[in-house]
Amino acid sequence: MSGLKRMRARDWPQDTVARWIALTIILAMLISLALNGLFIQLAGVWARPPLTEIGLLEKAAAITRVVEAAPAPLRNSLAQAASENGFTVSWHPDRHDLNLPAVEDPKSGIGSTILQPMLKTPDRRIEAYEPADWTEHTADAHYALLIELSDSTWLMFSAPSRSWGLDETPRYLIVILLVLISTAVVALIATRRLATPLQHFAEGARRFGVDFRAPPIEPLGPHEIRQAILAFNAMQAQLQHFIRDRTQMLAAISHDLRAPLTRMRLRGEFIEDSEQQQRLFRDVDEMQAMINSALEFFRDDARLEPATQFDLAELLQTLLDDYRDQGVDITFSGPLRWVYFGRPLGLKRVMTNLLDNAIKYGSEPAIELSPAAGEVRIKVLDRGPGIAEASLEQVFVPFFRLEGSRNKSTGGVGLGLSAARAIVLEHGGELTLRNRSKGGLEALVVLPVHPTPRQLSNFCNDAIL
Repeated sequence: MSGLKRMRARDWPQDTVARWIALTIILAMLISLALNGLFIQLAGVWARPPLTEIGLLEKAAAITRVVEAAPAPLRNSLAQAASENGFTVSWHPDRHDLNLPAVEDPKSGIGSTILQPMLKTPDRRIEAYEPADWTEHTADAHYALLIELSDSTWLMFSAPSRSWGLDETPRYLIVILLVLISTAVVALIATRRLATPLQHFAEGARRFGVDFRAPPIEPLGPHEIRQAILAFNAMQAQLQHFIRDRTQMLAAISHDLRAPLTRMRLRGEFIEDSEQQQRLFRDVDEMQAMINSALEFFRDDARLEPATQFDLAELLQTLLDDYRDQGVDITFSGPLRWVYFGRPLGLKRVMTNLLDNAIKYGSEPAIELSPAAGEVRIKVLDRGPGIAEASLEQVFVPFFRLEGSRNKSTGGVGLGLSAARAIVLEHGGELTLRNRSKGGLEALVVLPVHPTPRQLSNFCNDAIL
């Protein structure tokens, strides 16, 4: 039985979220107690109990009642007998004989609330002085408490130094402050321990959305988070395996379909009717174009390229230079440099597809690059007939063509925009179309700004530490 308990204790995960929450509460309490003990050790007299808790006021009230009940000749002797080291009691028939500082209102608030109920004389005058009240004779500065007796004589209690601590209000504020500091320190450490692996997990998942070939996420943090990361890594490996298998299958389909098309074209050479022969050749060419476009869409090496850091503005300007060499002038608006983390070949294909459509179906093509907080916007603009509102979303459906003919030179096979949106979605962005107010079409590409590999590496190092 004991062996089974030991086995269960070994199997129980030590680093869990529940364990960290419990440790956070316990550590906050322990550190709060430690800070309070440190305050008591270092604060000196200020850490002692307040005046209302050390019994000094009760002692002063008892001495006052005894001295007041005694005859006048005995009062001075009784006061001296009640004196002790650090605490002096003296009786004075006339208040003017006392060397007291000039204070605007020497009445004691503590005396009115505590001493007067003890003395059972609510109208008795009680005055209190602190060393700071003595501005001229600093050598005589001390704590003094004056209580008026029933016969208008005075009893003075004086102490050279403070023997009591802070009042209740500042004491409670200090305790609350120490608790808040301890809680904040422990919570900061604990939340960093819990939140950093979650952020690391989220960054790794976002990177997998940008880079299909991204490496597995290193399992860090408490037991539950590590299990979630391991499950995500297993899913990522399955997806990578599935796409590799699909790519190999499509490569085999490509080979198997091209062979019969080639045989059909060779057999068409033996058809004597030239008109039927040309029709057959057009069908074969159309089928070949559709197969090539479909295979290019499903087996796009650019979409599987590793993500890297590159200058997006320079990529766009290089693309526009290529069009300019072909005699097509495209206006560019945006910064000269803008570093982005993504797949340059895939984004180049997206821009080429959108610019080709703007040139083919419109005029005055233009492109705008607008970096913003957390994202970058790319607009491809043209002046032309635009697209019917009902078809703005339908044009992204594979093999959908606004142009009804099967002539690939006038309308293609209807996979360009589908491939472009797929690439943008794999970057975590979105591609939308809308008609411009004065005619023409606007294609808007919104891409999120992802962290660079160096930033991810630094983030992982911080998570490990």
